[in-house]
Amino acid sequence: MRYAITGATGQLGRLVIDALLETVPAADVVAAVRDPAKASDLAAKGVEVREADYDRPDTLRTAFEGIGKVLLISSSAVGVREKQHRAAIDAAKAAGVELLAYTSILHADTTPAKLAREHKATEDAIAASGVPAAILRNGWYTENHLMGLQPALEHGAMVGSAGEGRFSSAVRADYAAAAAAVLLSAESQAGQVYELAGDDGYTLAEFAAELSRQTGKEIAYRDLPEADYKGVLAGAGLPEALADALADEDNVARNDTLFDDGRTLSRLIDRPTTPMRETVAAALAG
Repeated sequence: MRYAITGATGQLGRLVIDALLETVPAADVVAAVRDPAKASDLAAKGVEVREADYDRPDTLRTAFEGIGKVLLISSSAVGVREKQHRAAIDAAKAAGVELLAYTSILHADTTPAKLAREHKATEDAIAASGVPAAILRNGWYTENHLMGLQPALEHGAMVGSAGEGRFSSAVRADYAAAAAAVLLSAESQAGQVYELAGDDGYTLAEFAAELSRQTGKEIAYRDLPEADYKGVLAGAGLPEALADALADEDNVARNDTLFDDGRTLSRLIDRPTTPMRETVAAALAG
């Protein structure tokens, strides 16, 4: 069995490959990447690197040749990724893969979040294709909250637009371990939909309180209107579309759309998910 990971040079992709290499030979793993030059470290591990550009379908068809299972890691190109994902789905179907696993978003079928639209469209396209598939609906990454760590430490305030909404977040390594577990499972994963989230939920005020506890500094949580929070994100250099989507995601999280207490993720990886406090401690130490 050979496994292909798209977006393999990304933060999640590299972790999935590391998780696979704990169990399978490097020769059985293919890193499907847009720019092979950026995957020299993966090649050094014995992983085969193949060009796979979402915007060039011919490269996807070549990348999936001889592959049994594909992990389609969602593109970061918000606004155009539905088309990109459809190209990957078509390539997987043409290759006759045994399983296509896709990294979607938590509660993709019910959340009103803008970020979910392309994910839901991709899930629908996968279902319509007939390709045997498993859907990995990843919850929020704890690391997302750390993007504003330095400003929070400097100004004594963490900003957001989630009110008292709870986040059941986990670290990328937890989600990577889950993806590897699904790919490596001896049981058929076709038709499975996994709602993946951290074991414990918290509000952004509680996150700020944890920062305060670990740093000894008073760090408050300032809840902003969605438009104001979008302005903060755009001012920090995020592209307009991404700033809009992230501010919207925070706003809809007010209604616990990023909370899930099913503990499917910890069962799938056979261990507890990484606590938020440990992620904060690692970030402060780094």
